[in-house]
Amino acid sequence: MKNLVSDILYYKIYHSPIGRLQLIARSGLVAVLPQNHFREPSSELVENNDHPVLMKAEKQLAEYFLGKRQNFDIKLEINGTVFQINAWRELQKIPYGETISYGQQAARIGDSKKARAVGAANGRNPLLIIVPCHRVIGASGALTGFGGGMAMKEQLLDLEKSYSKN
Repeated sequence: MKNLVSDILYYKIYHSPIGRLQLIARSGLVAVLPQNHFREPSSELVENNDHPVLMKAEKQLAEYFLGKRQNFDIKLEINGTVFQINAWRELQKIPYGETISYGQQAARIGDSKKARAVGAANGRNPLLIIVPCHRVIGASGALTGFGGGMAMKEQLLDLEKSYSKN
């Protein structure tokens, strides 16, 4: 059976200050991926630089990188397990410029003993920056794991710190 139009995903490449990002959408934003995780174009993933959700995402990300935006208001299509979705929703509650530990995030979703599971869920977060998994650090304060790499995580945290109002 052929793909329905609703099954097609659209993407554009956004050249951000931290490197190229692949933005993917359908009726909502599905993914913001760093270059090391780009998906290959196919009959199910088609480039579309004029897709309204992708254009809005690009505009809001540009504002974020200029320090003019701390929260995103883009329609999201979040797909994952119930646990992953709960972990990712909690990420969206971490204030701009602040960090929490994986244990704190696990406690916030109901089980402080699931720090490793939270880390695994965060590692599968397809919406980098928009769903800010970069704001979660190790209990010791050390930077740990990030899909875009540690340098990108550090850049995002430094950016937010430089623009956050203390």
